[in-house]
Amino acid sequence: MNYNVPGFLASGISAGIKKQSARDLGLLTSEKPATAVGVFTTNKIKAAPVLLTQDKLHRGLAQALIVNSGNANACTGAAGMRDAQQLCQSVATELTLPEDLVMVASTGIIGVPLPMETITPHIPRLVASLSPAGLEDFAEAIMTTDTFPKLVIQKEVLAGKEVTLCGIAKGAGMIMPSMATLLSFIITDAAIECSLLRDLLTEALETSYNRITIDGETSTNDMVIIMANGCAGNHILREQSPDLATFRKMLHSLLGDLSHLILKDAEGSTKIIHIRVENARSPEEAKKVAYKVANSLLVKTAFYGEDANWGRILAAVGQAGADIDPEHIDIFFDDVMLVKNSTSTGAAARAQDILKQAEFRITIDLHSGAAAAAVATTDITNEYVKINSAYPT
Repeated sequence: MNYNVPGFLASGISAGIKKQSARDLGLLTSEKPATAVGVFTTNKIKAAPVLLTQDKLHRGLAQALIVNSGNANACTGAAGMRDAQQLCQSVATELTLPEDLVMVASTGIIGVPLPMETITPHIPRLVASLSPAGLEDFAEAIMTTDTFPKLVIQKEVLAGKEVTLCGIAKGAGMIMPSMATLLSFIITDAAIECSLLRDLLTEALETSYNRITIDGETSTNDMVIIMANGCAGNHILREQSPDLATFRKMLHSLLGDLSHLILKDAEGSTKIIHIRVENARSPEEAKKVAYKVANSLLVKTAFYGEDANWGRILAAVGQAGADIDPEHIDIFFDDVMLVKNSTSTGAAARAQDILKQAEFRITIDLHSGAAAAAVATTDITNEYVKINSAYPT
């Protein structure tokens, strides 16, 4: 597939951070300064690149982003911040850009200094490799335990101008959005007002990345950044623009597709499970219950074992801290009612057949109100334990 976005170039190379010559250094640039906004991890332990990029984006402009994988540059003290700044400076020098327009991101092992003596000599080659067709190499360069690069592209005509929106994500484990819980970079040639772009991103994240969980963990390095360079030549999108609804739909769809790819690649998983809580007292309580069920290790291992163990689901609901009536809870596996008023309906065999599917839905009806919320998750397998027990420290 052609992932070109007008006005953007990208590259991804091996700089020796990872073993076995895997791509581990990526660069993304715009031909002119782009409107840029970001959302960052809520973990109080933030990596140096998160703090630096967060500060730079206060201006709402960016033109380049360098990303390394294999090393998080987190919990590395003052030296880690100097290294992050040096990466930005090196890219700025090679591209003849102001340093404050260069962002940085990292992902990988926590607590290990960046091997700057290895990375820095490769930056000229990284810049020289920039290409309109380089987004796939960039997406590969930012992977850690991912098994495939994650890219989605969409095109729509806005007021007679074709607009392209492309999203790239990295994530397979340590996923539990409190936004953000992964690396994701979205680029578009649309022209759009900065404050509106920020609002649209926050809104779209709430129904996509903020509605997935793999293991309940929030990383130190996560960020989502969107850059809009205006090369499409459309009239700048504002709150009153007639084409705003189309762009909003594009962004929601793009992030939804990327979220599904992250779940599909979850470390060692075999199933995607959609947890929907209905008739809660408030949206917050519905979300609280959905996440409690989605993150329960007992529930997730039962899904892996294809065991319709509804007792584990009910127990998780009861731990969520929501205002519920314990005697009036229904549970459905797809359209099969397995639990009515908190007791079995005797449909375990039919529910077990549903668990053999690669993707299915669990609906929990609390009969306590009118609010609902949905979260998507995965099962937990032996392979997840192997991957994370073998991950170097």
